[in-house]
Amino acid sequence: MRIGAMKPARSMLFVPGNKPDWIETSVTAMSDALILDLEDSVPPDLKAEARNTVKSRLAWLAKQGQRIFVRINRSPHLYDFDDILAVVGRYVEGIVISKPIGPEDIDTVSMMLSEAEYRNGVELGSTRVIPLLETARALELAYEIAKRDRVGAIVGATARNADVARALGYVWTPDGRESLYFKSRAVMAARAAGKLAIGGVWQQVRDLDGLRKSSLLDRNLGMSGELALHPSNVTTLNEVYSPSAEEVAYYEGMIAVLDEAQANGRASTIYDGVHIDIAHAKTAREIVAAAIQAEIENRDFLARKKRSQ
Repeated sequence: MRIGAMKPARSMLFVPGNKPDWIETSVTAMSDALILDLEDSVPPDLKAEARNTVKSRLAWLAKQGQRIFVRINRSPHLYDFDDILAVVGRYVEGIVISKPIGPEDIDTVSMMLSEAEYRNGVELGSTRVIPLLETARALELAYEIAKRDRVGAIVGATARNADVARALGYVWTPDGRESLYFKSRAVMAARAAGKLAIGGVWQQVRDLDGLRKSSLLDRNLGMSGELALHPSNVTTLNEVYSPSAEEVAYYEGMIAVLDEAQANGRASTIYDGVHIDIAHAKTAREIVAAAIQAEIENRDFLARKKRSQ
């Protein structure tokens, strides 16, 4: 069963699954989506406890209007079916999977999801998959992964001394030159498959200026949003991945000028010293629509926050 396009997410905040207080306070961060983590941020001896904690908080989070994803564990051979069976349901939009080796891992986890959906009485095919492309082979086969039906977005992220750096053998730098190729490859694969491209991850969470610079680079490459490791980073991400007031005004002006040109029988004109035509207006309308959607997201959050007080 093919599901529709995934709704964009400017920010996707990781929250350790074994921290119930953090899960509840995370809704105040204003992140477009939460990723409740059962994997790297949870100590091995607390995995089962974290699974139960996450399961117990799903209905409450959904009541707050919060979009929810869960990052599940994997063994050397298979993703954790206990994790999948515990969280699949009407409250969870999708699962995040780490270190897929290639598209065959997506196929395997999709079958596991189908079984969980069947057992839990959920519509077959309704649970999305977001793969973190952290192996060299997964990055090489990014399009084959992105085009799988359940995949809603692929993550082409980099972090200092983390899995991707180890897999590719690069040395992390703040300006990100070493990651331009594989991030652009992830964007191209995602766009070709009609899916979202997600960037990040900024580990120096207290360096908000560095975060903004890094996120602007990802947005310029074509990323539609970013993973976040700390609530303090969410506001910056939401700002970076939302058109600014100045951008909206510029593109609204562009639309008006081209509409006037078309009314006078021309398909192109000069705007702010630049030649524009119908293709530019299409881009402008998409940017204005994104700004409207961002404003709706912010307004909805404030309404949810007011109701919860």
